[in-house]
Amino acid sequence: MMKVIAYDHIVEKVAKLCQEANFDLGEDVISAFRQAVETERSPIGKDILLDLIENANIATENRVPMCQDTGVSVFIVELGQDCLIKGGTITSAINEGVMKGYKDGYLRHSIVNNPLTRDKSATYNSPAIIHIEMKAGDQLVIHMSAKGGGSENMSALKMLTPADGIEGVKEFILTTVENAGPNACPPLVVGIGIGGNFERCAYLAKKSLFRPIGQHHQSPIVAQLEKDLMKNINEMGIGPQGLGGDTTAIDVKIELEPCHIAALPVAVNLNCHASRHKELRM
Repeated sequence: MMKVIAYDHIVEKVAKLCQEANFDLGEDVISAFRQAVETERSPIGKDILLDLIENANIATENRVPMCQDTGVSVFIVELGQDCLIKGGTITSAINEGVMKGYKDGYLRHSIVNNPLTRDKSATYNSPAIIHIEMKAGDQLVIHMSAKGGGSENMSALKMLTPADGIEGVKEFILTTVENAGPNACPPLVVGIGIGGNFERCAYLAKKSLFRPIGQHHQSPIVAQLEKDLMKNINEMGIGPQGLGGDTTAIDVKIELEPCHIAALPVAVNLNCHASRHKELRM
């Protein structure tokens, strides 16, 4: 038996999801801010963290975006093979939902149709970036992130060689964060993809950002690397909003996959303090 989901139903749900992502910062992020307030030794850094919490509360109470950059809409869709979208495609439904959600929610239209001529997209804040993963069963799970441009611009990818080893991987990650400095609006969530190939490691880095704050990799070795990198990054002293302190990152997340024997691809996708991610299950 196929599960049938109406196209228009997805449009309405996605529209709501886009607004909630921009208005309601997740409790995982706010909890990380609160924990950082307790450990932050810089008075300025502590004040900034408290301001970020207040800003998130104002956004929720007044139904306004927590940041003027309401981002590119990025989706990871888990589509069950026994799930049928009636009335159109899942891609069209998501893009229509983005247009409706951003326009009705008075969220900023940040998409240009041509990256060279900078012509504005005729479809409000779309097209979205959509990744579809086919799954067994009949569930439709839509993960959405409103990804800001400032932190995205400071992200990087490098094709290392196996000879660079884990120390080379760590050096590239730490250098990327150091080069970003205040420009990625710390405290950061640092997403890392290792393995796959050129484009796959970038996707893995993005995908890692959808995990809740504090959820470590299931492999103990990778989880320890996440913790070690978190310690190294926070020892840089960049601090909240780049004004110094102990809290340069609130989480480090790694996803990895097999790769070619001659390759060691690594991508670092930085996320600003507004780590906006929501989930919809149908």
